[in-house]
Amino acid sequence: MSEDRPNPDQLLSHLQAQEPNAPRGRLKVFLGMCAGVGKTYAMLLEAHEKMRSGMDVVAGYVETHRRVETQALLKDLEQLPRLEISYRGVQLQEFNLDAALLRKPRLILVDELAHTNAEGSRHSKRWQDVVELLEAGIDVVTTLNVQHIESLNDVIAKITGIIIRETVPDSIIERADEIELVDLPPDDLLQRLKEGKVYLPQQVERAVDHFFKRESLVALRELALRTTAQQVNRQVQMERAVSGTTKTWPTDERLLVCVGPSPLSARVIRTARRMASAMQATWLAVAVESPTLTGPPLDHLRRNLRLAERLGAQVHTLVGEQVADEIVAFAKSNNITKIMIGKPAGPIWREWLRGSVIETVIRNSGDIDVLVVKGEAEGNGSPDAPINLKISTPPYLWVLLVLGVCTAIAKLMSPFFSPVNLTMIYMAGVVFASIRLGIGPAIMASVLSPLLFNFFFTEPYHSFVVRDTQYIFTLIVMLVIGLIISGLTQRVQRQTQALRSRYLRTISLYFMSRQLAGAADRDTLIKISTRHVGDVFQCETVIFEAEPNSQLEPRHAAPSSFAHIPSEQATAHWVFEHQQWAGCHTDTLRSAQALYIPLTTSARKLGVVALRPRQATFTLDPEQRHLLESFIAQLAIALERTLLVQEAQKAQVQAESEQLRSALLSCVSHDLRTPLASITGAASTLLESPQPISEQTRNELLRSISEEGARLNHLVGKLLDMTRLESGSLVLQQDWYPLDEIVGSALERLRDITSHHRIQIELPPDLPLLFVDGVLLGEVFINLLENGVKYTPPGSTITIRSEMLAGMIRIVVEDDGPGLQPGTEEAIFHRFVRAPADHSPTGTGLGLAICKAIVRLHGGQIGAENRPAGGARFWLTLPQRSQPDFMATLDHAEALR
Repeated sequence: MSEDRPNPDQLLSHLQAQEPNAPRGRLKVFLGMCAGVGKTYAMLLEAHEKMRSGMDVVAGYVETHRRVETQALLKDLEQLPRLEISYRGVQLQEFNLDAALLRKPRLILVDELAHTNAEGSRHSKRWQDVVELLEAGIDVVTTLNVQHIESLNDVIAKITGIIIRETVPDSIIERADEIELVDLPPDDLLQRLKEGKVYLPQQVERAVDHFFKRESLVALRELALRTTAQQVNRQVQMERAVSGTTKTWPTDERLLVCVGPSPLSARVIRTARRMASAMQATWLAVAVESPTLTGPPLDHLRRNLRLAERLGAQVHTLVGEQVADEIVAFAKSNNITKIMIGKPAGPIWREWLRGSVIETVIRNSGDIDVLVVKGEAEGNGSPDAPINLKISTPPYLWVLLVLGVCTAIAKLMSPFFSPVNLTMIYMAGVVFASIRLGIGPAIMASVLSPLLFNFFFTEPYHSFVVRDTQYIFTLIVMLVIGLIISGLTQRVQRQTQALRSRYLRTISLYFMSRQLAGAADRDTLIKISTRHVGDVFQCETVIFEAEPNSQLEPRHAAPSSFAHIPSEQATAHWVFEHQQWAGCHTDTLRSAQALYIPLTTSARKLGVVALRPRQATFTLDPEQRHLLESFIAQLAIALERTLLVQEAQKAQVQAESEQLRSALLSCVSHDLRTPLASITGAASTLLESPQPISEQTRNELLRSISEEGARLNHLVGKLLDMTRLESGSLVLQQDWYPLDEIVGSALERLRDITSHHRIQIELPPDLPLLFVDGVLLGEVFINLLENGVKYTPPGSTITIRSEMLAGMIRIVVEDDGPGLQPGTEEAIFHRFVRAPADHSPTGTGLGLAICKAIVRLHGGQIGAENRPAGGARFWLTLPQRSQPDFMATLDHAEALR
């Protein structure tokens, strides 16, 4: 295979970037070395060029800093109204993200990409607003100073002596489609500064003495040029890889940075990010986590891993006691070419005690280059992680008790055994302390055991003086063996604990996958996933499932759950729309009570998973995050499987509907043409009669038009109702209704046609309310009553009665007419089936089919039969639901008033 073939990943990225119909907007960044070089001015000039070419351009947020030239360019552009936010009594103006999404221009200008939004905004950073605009398909042009790039944060601090708090992740710069450098020589910038074109006169002197020193500007200019050059190099490399012409440099450089619990690791991570970017190399951040690592050191380690992940590293967490061996083994198995590790800042005795990780890595690395970098602490962090030896009084008291018991046993055995054999009693005590009490008490037992043995069992007794020199060797061996035993025992316990933790996570994922594979319906899938995720991550878990109308519905959430809080539901909707993590422990909508994660597959958006921590100390390290993503991916695949089954069933129904369409046309064509012919004939007579028409004839013709029009409208209404029911697009609007109200409404609408029949209603007074769609159930009674009127002679009786069965309400509509033709009791509910011609006038044959569809939508059944005494009986059953306590609700409302 040719080594000059295009890289598949780069080719895919290139094609996606060039795709004209790609939904993501394009991002252009005007990059400068600092304020005052003309980034905003250049951005506005480009906006005017785009506007002259016919593009829809809007100024979302542009900061002019009262510069006359900038204000003049901004004046001719459409500007969005700014968002007013009150913060501590001060009105702040921010970029109005919602207004921009509603306006949705082709191109929007958003100044100052690194800006921190005021509290109360949707996102904490403006670059997050820009990401949302890009995902909405809007092109964005923005500005950025080089000192705000995250990976250059510590370098900028060294150059200027100022720590920049507002930073933008490097991933945002890398996803930019175009970076244009706005360059200005330092001397020209200083001249502009003195002329008051950058800051107000009272701020100029302070700026020149601090950030705007000439030597600082030169260094910042170099960083801006390098950053732009790196972005251009990435684009050139992609174009050449896609074209397959030549291979410009090797692409197999892989950099591994070692991440530890020390706050000093932050600078090492940033240095690795810059080196990897310069080399165009893949870089990995690896941490070796010990089960005994807890408290602040563990927090520092996870914070450093999150920093590495935010800067674009592939994060891996290893478990083991020998840190250097684990790192080297991982590096060799992953084809790492360079290892970067931080220089130790602790005392040298700590390396003597625990061994030097750096020396071991260098010695065992083989052909891998090892780079040692000096770290610097961030904030007030301690320069080194403390030794994790917890000093707690009870375990150490237990050591004294155990050694006291060992001494008593040895004293009892001393007449029968030599003193050397008694040392085994103390070794047993050391092993017990190592297993049950921890590393600190085990070391204490290892030190005290030789002293107690010397004090009680060597001459001179009850003294620490050693008369026989051979016992000096025995005591030293006791101490060394005790320390080795305690260390090995603790190591085995730690490894066992780590393996147990890994096993529990793996087995949880396995059991969840197996149970999901066996689940047949969506409710079961959701219950299984909610239980497993909640147990593994110790969170209250709620799954918001997407409805067909894109609304989210919390499934199986308790009435007191956070999922019913409007603000939490709004967060879930935002995550569903934008397919990004949000909520607590994120930078987006972090005031939410829960962590919200989109539930998606490659083809569709299924919903949102919400996790509310049960403990305030809840954190997600990268390994736990990957496990959570695996759980959610398993759930998404299982839910998609059920959707595919439903879609297959719908496809079958649609095929059957297509077959029925021809039957519909042939069956109703006559019924449609008959009233149209009558209407057309009557209207033609009125319009084209050569002789005057009498008033009586005119009224008869108009009456004919009205009756045939009503008949036509009735027929079309039936067809539309049947179409909506068959398509499944009809959504029930259910509420609590009394049955007599629904029946009375139907009788009122049919007052004219039922005037020649006796209507008898027999409803029990204690009949419970029905939870139904009142309008649709009324249509059922209208069709049944119309059917009874058609098929019975005037003066007949039509009876409506009801009764309660086990969990169901049975409603009967019966008449004393000729009844049903035997054998047609089921067929009459099919579409286009009509009674024999000698029994009824013409009809559409859809009324009873509509009744059947509506009743089944409510979870009920409908049927027909002949009465023993003559006549037809139509019955339907509806499920009886537990109805709310309306009196208690009214009493509560009255108490509130």
